[in-house]
Amino acid sequence: MDGKLSINTENCIKCGKCARVCPSQIITQETKGSAVKVQNVENCIVCGHCVAVCPTNSVLHSEFPPEKVHAFKYSDYPTPEQMMLMCKARRSNRAFSTRPVPREMLEQIIEAAHRAPTASNMQQVYFTLVTDPKQLDAISRFTLDVFNSAAKKRIMPDAYRYLPVFDRLKREYANGHDMILRGATAALFIHTPKNSRFGSADANLAYQNGSLMAECLGVNQFYMGFVCTAIHQENKGTLANMLGINGTIHAAMALGMPEFRFSNYIDKKDTIETDL
Repeated sequence: MDGKLSINTENCIKCGKCARVCPSQIITQETKGSAVKVQNVENCIVCGHCVAVCPTNSVLHSEFPPEKVHAFKYSDYPTPEQMMLMCKARRSNRAFSTRPVPREMLEQIIEAAHRAPTASNMQQVYFTLVTDPKQLDAISRFTLDVFNSAAKKRIMPDAYRYLPVFDRLKREYANGHDMILRGATAALFIHTPKNSRFGSADANLAYQNGSLMAECLGVNQFYMGFVCTAIHQENKGTLANMLGINGTIHAAMALGMPEFRFSNYIDKKDTIETDL
């Protein structure tokens, strides 16, 4: 970090919380109640834990001025029961209406995805939103072309088993029924730089945040598994180049307003737990 980090000793109550949460051990406290000190600031990963945990705003971090620090109450969180209900009721609803997703909702979904944690707080996860119908169609055609080529050459693992699926995808598309995007009016691609060591994990953590926000907003979404499989299978970056993405696509979300919503949730298989 090139910025500055210090402790306002006049306000500091020496609780030591900042030292306890600092992942880089830049903030230290030798004994309980002793002075809080700062060392090796250049190793700071700018996570903001120290600023967020300080009860007296005594941690002065140049990357987190007062306008970037916001107080909140845990009592404003959803209850565990509300959170569990959403987890149980959340489904990949592919029954889209023709209404576009309002821009403000798309922005909220992206903001939620952007808020997800990243390895070493690198924050190198980026988002490309596609809403143009021609580009959406091009995404489906790219996917079908890759599957068709892989099936013919038998280069995809278990390709023979999936030949009937590929044939149906092509047949339905030719008849005007896109089974890749299912009529989604938006597609969100989540990508990282090509040299990102933890890009896949970071992108899929972001996906989960965005997915949950979509559920809260009443926006249909599903994981674009066919598209991601085609991207991985082709491995030439064709779709990324087509969309102007300079990096590696790790996750993709199809979005649209619901034609209808579900009335019930159903139980999954029993949880298998292992105690070590």
